[in-house]
Amino acid sequence: MTTGMTKRLELSLADAELRVQAALKTEGFGVLTRIDLQATLKQKLGVEVPAHLILGACNPTFAHRALGLDPAVALMLPCNVTLQEDGDGVLVRLVDPLQTMAARGEPPLLALAGEVRDALSRVREHL
Repeated sequence: MTTGMTKRLELSLADAELRVQAALKTEGFGVLTRIDLQATLKQKLGVEVPAHLILGACNPTFAHRALGLDPAVALMLPCNVTLQEDGDGVLVRLVDPLQTMAARGEPPLLALAGEVRDALSRVREHL
């Protein structure tokens, strides 16, 4: 089973990050958090890893609707998008909300997760 949705970009990490943020914006998402895994692991563990970012993306309308259905959904917010350098460019991974919400199993929540998945699929297409 594949986790999330992926897209490879033949760009630098900095350019890929800008493109991802612009694509997210087209679907109403903003980036709330930015975690630089490479810097964090170097600082905390002294290990070297390829450049790898985690962006916490949020569409406030979707988030508000989801929280109205089930406040526990906050545990699954924001929608993570990762960017990882790997020698062939940057591999972008976008969370698949249907995968993360499947455990909740509630039809209204799964329907909303499908809408968010569709929006993130369009983000991937914009990349």
